[in-house]
Amino acid sequence: MFSGNTVSCLVPTAGAWSVLCASHHNNRVRGCDLFGCGGFNSRRDGDSLHKAVDVVCDDYSIVNAPFSGTLRGPVVGIQYDGVKLTNSGEHFYCVKIFNIRPYRYMGPISQGEALGYLLPLQERFSGITSHMELQMCDRSDPSPYI
Repeated sequence: MFSGNTVSCLVPTAGAWSVLCASHHNNRVRGCDLFGCGGFNSRRDGDSLHKAVDVVCDDYSIVNAPFSGTLRGPVVGIQYDGVKLTNSGEHFYCVKIFNIRPYRYMGPISQGEALGYLLPLQERFSGITSHMELQMCDRSDPSPYI
């Protein structure tokens, strides 16, 4: 029998966050298309790495809050603006969600509540897989949570 001190590690549960795009039943990472790949650390523009995950969503679809927290204002992305969302408690998260038009930029929001809608990527990038971009504030990999 083991005796002594033990150390426990918090490992994120796969799919710990709710479905982000109301028009989909799960959070699916964008594969590769003419404009690149949507996975974390995918190569972009030569040697740069994509420090986010692109989650497939249809143009103009409702985007839901992945977890309960507080909207902390707008953030500027490469293609479109987005919003910053944080929470507090046992599992702290801080994410930036791009390519959306938030209904508001500040205040509390509940997990699964409508956050905004996906802006029309097809109008600017014909042939791209429409998606929202999900980036952890510390630029770590959000994949284990989705």
